Amino acid sequence: MSESNKYEETLSSEEVEDRKKYMYEKMAPRRRKFVDRMGYENWDPFAAPFDPIDIRRDKTGYTSDHLTQLFMKHCGKNANQEYIDAVNEFNVMLVMNFEKVRPVFDYCLWYADHLKKHGITP
Repeated sequence: MSESNKYEETLSSEEVEDRKKYMYEKMAPRRRKFVDRMGYENWDPFAAPFDPIDIRRDKTGYTSDHLTQLFMKHCGKNANQEYIDAVNEFNVMLVMNFEKVRPVFDYCLWYADHLKKHGITP
C-alpha cells in the first residue's frame, strides 16, 4: 500500500488485491500490455498522482515559471517570446527531473570555459 493513499488504508490487503485484480481484468488489452511490461506486482493503480507542473519546485524551492522570471530579470534582455518559451521549457524539465538536463548544463559550463580559453566572450 502506498503511504499517501488514504483509500487503501481503510481496506484490508485482500480487498486491495481484489480491487486491483478487478481493475486489471477490466482494462483494454493495450493498457494491460503496459501493466504487464512493468510487472503486475509493481503496478499500483491506487498511487497518488504527481503534482501539476506549475506547483512543482526545484531544489531551491522555485517553480519553473519563477525561475524563468528570475533569469529574464537577471539577464536584462528584452527577449522575444520564442526565447522566453525555450527558457521556460528548459526550466520545466529542470524542475521535473534535473538528471535529464544535467548533460546540457554540464556542456554549457564546459563550452563557456572553452570560449574563454580562446578569448571569445559569448
